[in-house]
Amino acid sequence: MDDLMYYLVNPVQLGSITEYLEHMSIDVYDWTLVFALLFLTIELTDDALTRRFSRERFFETLSSLITQIPFYFTEVVVFSAAVYGYFTIYEYIPWKMPINTMGFLLVILMADFTYYVEHLCLHKVRLFWLAHSVHHSSGVMNTATAFRFSLFDPVVSATFHLPLLLLGFHPMFIFAAEILIQAYQFWIHNEMIGKLGPLEWILNTPSHHRVHHGSDQEYIDKNYGGILIIWDRLFGTFAKEDKIPSYGLATPMTSKNPITVQFHEFYKIFRDIRSAKGIGQVMGYVLRPPGWQPEDKNMKQ
Repeated sequence: MDDLMYYLVNPVQLGSITEYLEHMSIDVYDWTLVFALLFLTIELTDDALTRRFSRERFFETLSSLITQIPFYFTEVVVFSAAVYGYFTIYEYIPWKMPINTMGFLLVILMADFTYYVEHLCLHKVRLFWLAHSVHHSSGVMNTATAFRFSLFDPVVSATFHLPLLLLGFHPMFIFAAEILIQAYQFWIHNEMIGKLGPLEWILNTPSHHRVHHGSDQEYIDKNYGGILIIWDRLFGTFAKEDKIPSYGLATPMTSKNPITVQFHEFYKIFRDIRSAKGIGQVMGYVLRPPGWQPEDKNMKQ
């Protein structure tokens, strides 16, 4: 017990812990892909056995997986820039958070809250929704949906985690925490796992995340949590799963074309901006929630 408390509160050798976290992050990412592929195989087999498998579901799943191609190239560029930028900024920050086990646990908690705030903004600010709508555009809820990303997602994530750096957390702590939270997401995108009893009160579960992907009126803009669902319970954005959700966007996007999947929301916002009367309406279309319309348009409707 004394040894445990020592490592919790005392600094450890910086080189050893950052090197460990670097290797751990790579291992977590690799094993996440392995288990995700295994779980997706089980889901597709279950679809076949229960006669849910269809051409539509297959191509929707394939469409989700194809989004990884542009996302991966953007991720490499943005992550490389983020590593350089974060480490450079970190050197100029006069205050530093402890580099020990307790510090890492704290950054995971803070990163999970950051994920909640980021996720909420992705839904509430249309500029960010341009990217996040890709993830929500699938009408199928399976493991492939967990990997349905916009090529602009890495830019948003790197931006929102900057406050953790400014608080004095080591960049490697931040990157490792972000990878752990993202890795957690793969297993909550499915319909096979039901409710998990007492865990539903604390953790984000498949049941909670099915609600998040629902386009039903009572499910829209609910359950933003990453690992923990307590943020939603605290800030009034929680909803429990009372019925099977209808997945996808409120206005369905049914195309399987990879380019359409990535950019379908861009056409809509450019159309709205062209119709705007003045800078106020332009900013409204960009910074207000999706679906916002000026008062004069609402009165005409």
